[in-house]
Amino acid sequence: MSQSEGNIESILHESRLFEPPAPSGAPWLIDSLDEYKKLYQRSIDDPKSFWGEIADGFHWFHKWKQVVSFEAPDAKWFVGGTTNLCYNCVDKHVRDGYGDEVALVWEGEPVGKDGPEVKRFTYAELQKEISKFANVLRGLEVHRGDVVTIYMGMIPELAIAILACARIGAAHSVIFGGFSAQAIADRVEDAKSKVIVTCDGAWRRGNVVPLKENVDHAIEILKQSKKKVAAVVVRQRCKNGIEWHEERDYWWHDLVHEVDDQCECVPLDSEEMAFLLYTSGSTGKPKGIKHTVGGYMVYTATSAKYVFNLVPGEGQLYWCTADIGWITGHSYIVYGIMPNRVPTFMYEGAPNHPEADRFWDIVERHKVTQFYTAPTAIRAFMKWGDEHVTKHDLSSLQVLGTVGEPINPEAWMWYHNVVGGGECPIVDTYWQTETGGHMITPLPGATPTKPGSCTLPFFGVDAAVVDQEGKEVPANHGGLLVVRKPWPGMLRGVYGDRQRFIDTYWSTVKIDGKPVYTAGDGARRDEHGYFWIMGRIDDVINVSGHRLGTMEVESALVAHEAVVEAAVVGMPHEIKGTGIAAFCTLATGYEASDDLRDKLRAHIGEQIGAIAKPDMIRFTDSLPKTRSGKIMRRLLRSIAAGEVEVNQDTSTLEDFSVVARLQATDES
Repeated sequence: MSQSEGNIESILHESRLFEPPAPSGAPWLIDSLDEYKKLYQRSIDDPKSFWGEIADGFHWFHKWKQVVSFEAPDAKWFVGGTTNLCYNCVDKHVRDGYGDEVALVWEGEPVGKDGPEVKRFTYAELQKEISKFANVLRGLEVHRGDVVTIYMGMIPELAIAILACARIGAAHSVIFGGFSAQAIADRVEDAKSKVIVTCDGAWRRGNVVPLKENVDHAIEILKQSKKKVAAVVVRQRCKNGIEWHEERDYWWHDLVHEVDDQCECVPLDSEEMAFLLYTSGSTGKPKGIKHTVGGYMVYTATSAKYVFNLVPGEGQLYWCTADIGWITGHSYIVYGIMPNRVPTFMYEGAPNHPEADRFWDIVERHKVTQFYTAPTAIRAFMKWGDEHVTKHDLSSLQVLGTVGEPINPEAWMWYHNVVGGGECPIVDTYWQTETGGHMITPLPGATPTKPGSCTLPFFGVDAAVVDQEGKEVPANHGGLLVVRKPWPGMLRGVYGDRQRFIDTYWSTVKIDGKPVYTAGDGARRDEHGYFWIMGRIDDVINVSGHRLGTMEVESALVAHEAVVEAAVVGMPHEIKGTGIAAFCTLATGYEASDDLRDKLRAHIGEQIGAIAKPDMIRFTDSLPKTRSGKIMRRLLRSIAAGEVEVNQDTSTLEDFSVVARLQATDES
């Protein structure tokens, strides 16, 4: 089946065009498709004027000399300008007289007799808390340009910690709390961090995730390379009996008690590193994606403003359900939202604790106006039943969003009708860790939507679907998704690996002899110019919106003494969208069993994290390989998907009997 023939579900729904509804709250910032098209065309034809005018709305200590400089693959935005992310998120609002407005609302998972714990911070209160922790970091000899590793639960101190780093010009590397000690150690080593900020634990479905214990194990691993790391620990409410190491551990509350609550924001060059965020690649080693201060700030805040229709002073409360350990949390919980002076909401735990209606209970109690979540979560909500949604008053909702992976049309319709009551526009956003912010997305007051399509490019994004030679393909034909011009939020490199940056993003496609950014996704455009994302073109699996490299999982499997060879592919999954299927050949003396499957899953959890545990493991005496020895993963994808007949080119397959044996093997 060709790419253009795939995604039949979406094609069947293309004729269902949903016009933007009348605004249920604040007026739409862009209220017609014509207005969007005029602004978009200007952003492509005259990016210097377009982005220069937008950037004027931010605080700059020293204004830029040049809006953009670009020679592929290197872009510089707002060249010569100095600014500070923390200043634009917090201090600017205090300066302008809005210090008493609520900036951040937080709710914890545990529910006591008086309900869950809720905290609210004004901009003025945040300014003091951030300043104190910034002074703590300086006391720990964290300097401008250093990288601070953060491994925390979704508590207010997480937002405070990253903003404190931004305040003093230290980059942060936030690691999702689901990753293992080995994954932490690898990222600390690569980033050259000397401070890790963590919690004693975090709540998830009524249980404690042992964050401090994982950090202790990571530091033990790092000792092998003679690396010294200090740990700053937030005492949460977990009381999980952590071990304490006086020579390296510090309590957050002790340190902030000893410092001043005044710390000026450091003027940073627009192109200084703001943060690192590690993302899996098709090779085993995760990539440290580097984002810089000025362009990222302007792009994320601008995309958040228009995609979510953020209007200060209109009683809005924005909620993104992602973890700050992923780019979605960086851009659309903190850095994109706070400059717009609309309060952002953080929730600590699971969507179904203590009951399956927890998210909708939160929306009703807090009067959430913008709700941004993943298709994985939406499919889970569908499975749990409409009654958990419909028993709550969700009339406060104005905009619904999806992120992390393409949403199937059935889930889109359920989200629209059951959660949004048929009244809320859905912004199905396509973007990546590397892009910093939304790339292709509807605007809620302007763009007619189609279930399953991320619709049209955001301002400044010159996206196209091309073949390997860089020529645009006809409508409804699959091809490679590329971006032909620079945009302010684009990554500036892979930390410490220039060649990997070029090889991964700038070597696949050339247009007129010049390399263009290649997203690594297959896509097509329909007859209306709408984009439909068709999935990864490399060996990266998108599990619940989180990218995992197959090589990383395969390496972990082979590291187990029972496995001599492994191949990992994506497979359809009812809830996650894409699950993980592992095919393993065993070492002599080991036999296939459910017990061994359980041990291998636990091993993967220890090596990478629970998110990487395979959904299916098949044991086989051999893997399908070409005559040159390359594993034919496309055949494994077909087998994992349960296809009875494998209708693919097998002319290079060395042993045709392997496919039949694999199809006959037991699975779990």
